[in-house]
Amino acid sequence: MTPRRPWPLNVDGIAYGGDYNPEQWPLEVQTEDVRLMREAGVGLVSVAIFSWAQLEPREGDFDFAWLDAVLDRLHAAGIGVALATATASPPPWLTRKHPEILPRLADGTVLHQGSRQSYAVASPLFRDYALGMTRRMAERYRDHPALALWHVDNELGCHVPHDCSDAAAEAFRRWLRHRYGTPAALNTAWGTAFWSQHYDSFDEVLPPLSAPTFVNPTQQLDFARFSSDELLTHYRALRDVLRELTPHVPTTTNLMMSTGTKWMDYFSWADDLDVVANDHYLIAGDPEAHIELAFSADLSRGVAGGDPWMLMEHSTSAVNWQPRNRAKGPGEMLRNSLAHVARGADAVMFFQWRQSAAGAEKYHSAMLPHAGEDSDVWRGTLELGRRLRSLSPVRGSRVVADVALVFDYPSWWASESEGHPTQALSYPDEVMRWYRALWRRGVTVDIVSPRTVPSGHRVVIVPTLYAVDDGCAARIAEAAHGGASVLVTFFSGIVDENDHVRLGGYPGAFRELLGVRTEEFHPLLQDETLTLDDGTSATLWSERTRLEGARAVRTWAEGPLEGLPAVTRNPAGRGSAWYVGTRPDADGVARIVDALLAEADVAPAVPGLADGVEAVRRRADDGTSFLFLINHTSHDVEVPATGRELIRGEEVRSHLTVPALETAVLRER
Repeated sequence: MTPRRPWPLNVDGIAYGGDYNPEQWPLEVQTEDVRLMREAGVGLVSVAIFSWAQLEPREGDFDFAWLDAVLDRLHAAGIGVALATATASPPPWLTRKHPEILPRLADGTVLHQGSRQSYAVASPLFRDYALGMTRRMAERYRDHPALALWHVDNELGCHVPHDCSDAAAEAFRRWLRHRYGTPAALNTAWGTAFWSQHYDSFDEVLPPLSAPTFVNPTQQLDFARFSSDELLTHYRALRDVLRELTPHVPTTTNLMMSTGTKWMDYFSWADDLDVVANDHYLIAGDPEAHIELAFSADLSRGVAGGDPWMLMEHSTSAVNWQPRNRAKGPGEMLRNSLAHVARGADAVMFFQWRQSAAGAEKYHSAMLPHAGEDSDVWRGTLELGRRLRSLSPVRGSRVVADVALVFDYPSWWASESEGHPTQALSYPDEVMRWYRALWRRGVTVDIVSPRTVPSGHRVVIVPTLYAVDDGCAARIAEAAHGGASVLVTFFSGIVDENDHVRLGGYPGAFRELLGVRTEEFHPLLQDETLTLDDGTSATLWSERTRLEGARAVRTWAEGPLEGLPAVTRNPAGRGSAWYVGTRPDADGVARIVDALLAEADVAPAVPGLADGVEAVRRRADDGTSFLFLINHTSHDVEVPATGRELIRGEEVRSHLTVPALETAVLRER
């Protein structure tokens, strides 16, 4: 299938590079940078992300000469530029002159100058300034031969996903008028008959500010939707200027798709991005961080609709913003980079090119570290460039997956709200429990939105899809009736899109599909564990469930629900619908996943691999397949295979040995 999205101009093979901040360095260092970039095989760098104060040191007084020279120098070396709009942080003169553009927290705290992103995204005044800067950048560089891609702003919403300034309040009211039309419709959606919250006018509505106790849950949900939409609106406004002046140059912004970034609904952003780009960083204290990396890469591919995407930022080694910033281990940077490529990335980029000597991120690793060229990090930078050049044939191919996992940002927001049966529920934790089990079985997963559940997957996993409208519920049911084995977990289908409980028994929207009915939730207390009839331990959740067509696969072996179903299966058209009404331990999840895969006849990319060895297949339009093998273990593994190993350039006739902590990529025959 041919990708529908454009790609950075004149960038061949797998793009390689990172953020480049030449304004931090004197000319002799900038000259050395270009020489070293060529040595490393760098072909694309992001420039001017945080350069507004250097480009416009005083209002209306512009200095582009230094940036002109940088772009000329890069172009002469054959290096393309992802040129930023330079709007990611307003300069001090702007916030001093117009402090009203500063963002505000729910408790009224103003976030001041001195860091980055010190702007209220909904401020019309700030947007006018940002649009003006974007227009100047586009007018000046639209014909520059180095221009390969527009990089709009930077990590939108990273530090201020929810702004409660006066400008945000006005924008929120406009958003609500568009969504509901009348105060009466808003009152119905928000259930304002409760706690005397009836609104007679949209002018009475506020963002969910700090309040005596729980704030209206639908108000919170709508404010989360609005905030994500307002960040997207800002992106669109800047992008439209770029499209007006440079319609031939694709645009993107770097998203932050991971289990730690909650407040932007990136599936709703997808259609506005010419190229989907993601920033991803490991959590050093997570012993299975490589599995979370795989999930985030699969999510990036899901937002891209299966098309190739860009890894815009990750780290060569340690970051600077975690409590303990541990350096990466031997070969870890290479494995991380190629794991993203395995899962659909056609670009590998870093923050940043040269490690800063000053500023808040001076201890964040870079492609060229403080230690310079005589360092393992630099040697890794050179080796990664070599490997990516050898993988040029992979570009444009697409990942093959038989399993889909439904991921939904609004359900994340709503399921973790106050006043619920338990405050211990973590939406990403529930998602990752099922994803890990699939990863350990070598099964590749497509991460999909409930709004666009595609057909063709043999297994569909639906973890904790708490808030779901009728259309999304119908699409999931259609997948089962069409032949898929669909699994739904607890606290799914409970409320509609307005966070109103679906009456008549749980799990609400999925009762008929699943053939069960739950009367009451029985969340477990802290450290409480109950056992199922197969010996599985279960924590966090239980519920009083009655069979209404389904059969019990697991029952409770003890406790107040002894003998009642905990896991069920219901025939559904040509497929089946499973329900898991608790949180099983890892072994219990694994047994359920094994049963699903067997029922749907889903096999791993390479059967029989040891735990800790990743296998992912990409396939080109002409049918050529590329098998990525990533060995996270401390011992060599042997894999049955035939073809040509691209990194080492070796012919493989029957078996391929992947050394410990190493990666191999096989062009299969």
